[in-house]
Amino acid sequence: MPDWTQNIWLAFSQMDLRNLIDIVVVAIIFYWLLALLRGTTGWTLLRGLLTLLFIGFMLGNVLRLTMFSWLLRNSFTALLVAVPILFQPELRRTIERIGRTGLGSPSATPATERIFDLLAQACRRLSDRHLGALVVLERETGLQEYIDTGVELDSVVSVELLMAIFSPATPLHDGAVVIRHGRVAAAGCVLPLSDSVGTEWQLGTRHRAALGITQQTDAVAVIVSEETGIISVSNGGRMVRNLDDNKLRRILRTLYRRPIRGTMAGLWRERRIPVLERFRP
Repeated sequence: MPDWTQNIWLAFSQMDLRNLIDIVVVAIIFYWLLALLRGTTGWTLLRGLLTLLFIGFMLGNVLRLTMFSWLLRNSFTALLVAVPILFQPELRRTIERIGRTGLGSPSATPATERIFDLLAQACRRLSDRHLGALVVLERETGLQEYIDTGVELDSVVSVELLMAIFSPATPLHDGAVVIRHGRVAAAGCVLPLSDSVGTEWQLGTRHRAALGITQQTDAVAVIVSEETGIISVSNGGRMVRNLDDNKLRRILRTLYRRPIRGTMAGLWRERRIPVLERFRP
């Protein structure tokens, strides 16, 4: 029997229940972190970093390059310092998701159902008139830092109010509307733009802002394109386009019935069947 086979057999023979639990816990942590990185720029950075380490290992050990191996070993300290800098957005997002206290998203109540209906009606009218719009629905993660960038309203949601805000004659029409607790919290808000790999180049600023806010928080963003009148919805860094008002209502109701993306229950269900993927044309 080869030496490596004997070593593997010896390792398994000495394993007890505590070692097995230890392995499972570490595997779950790594799986969760990789799932959070998937679809972000951090995923590309991670692949590049692992590729460089693999090439360095091959050059240093297989070809026995002594000087290169020494340089690689002594670079790990600098690498540990560089990793938090390179993955700063992903680490911030991960810590924020861990900090969510809820086990799931708020269920759709009659009040939220009314908001969905009003929003769908407003989006249909905005789409018919080719008026651009971006509406963000706050969920468990607070959006106060983005509300502070706009004009606070604290108004009742209505079709007429949304139409007035996104009218080109209104100075607030270029920003986002944030809805919190069933009320229009603010308008003209500035949102972070997405720079994720795979973002379609033809998407405008509103769509990139919708992707950006849903990548960093658990919010739901609804977008109406000014150029095409297409209605879209974004959640968890994903986007579905070419919607009508009825389909928009169904998506919003589905999202509010499911666990929030980022919680352990929400992460597992999102890995099995991403919500928005089911509604793609």
